[in-house]
Amino acid sequence: MAQDLRHLFEKEDTQSQLKMSEGHEARFLEKLDDAFPQEERSIKKRFSGLQIAASIVVLIGLAIAAFKYFETPNEVTPIVVDNPNAKDQNELKSLSQISPDLAKVENYYLANINLELSKVKQTSANKELFDGYMVRLAELNEEYKRLSVELTNNGPNELTVSALIDNLKLRLNLLYRLKEQLHELNTSETSEGIS
Repeated sequence: MAQDLRHLFEKEDTQSQLKMSEGHEARFLEKLDDAFPQEERSIKKRFSGLQIAASIVVLIGLAIAAFKYFETPNEVTPIVVDNPNAKDQNELKSLSQISPDLAKVENYYLANINLELSKVKQTSANKELFDGYMVRLAELNEEYKRLSVELTNNGPNELTVSALIDNLKLRLNLLYRLKEQLHELNTSETSEGIS
């Protein structure tokens, strides 16, 4: 009873006359395609399309990155000014051109200076006092222009910016003192007129 299985299978192959009918394989594949869900095939097609699109996007990104990396920068040639002190006043830098915070500070002081100047009324009695303060204000205004030229020529630094802000503070304080002295002058004149 013990037989070699290999010999049995060899005998079986030679004895077996079973053949598949013609077109059996084609019919089987057709039935398999019909049984296989169509959705999976369309999903596979969509994913392959997305893979192609993603590959194209990656290639475009790499091309742009390579272009930016190997791009030669444009060289800037500096303009040399013969006389830096001969700048027009329109070209002068101010605190507002340095930073937004300094612009707020400058605008605050300039607005208050102009407001206080508009409140001061000049009369014949206070003309001498008023003129003395106006001369000092003109000097401070010239100093402010000189500091602006320095700021334009040398660029912003802590000392120049502090000096510009201090100049604005000094002008505003000067106007407050003028206003106080005019008020004292008016009260002393009215008290002398009453007595």
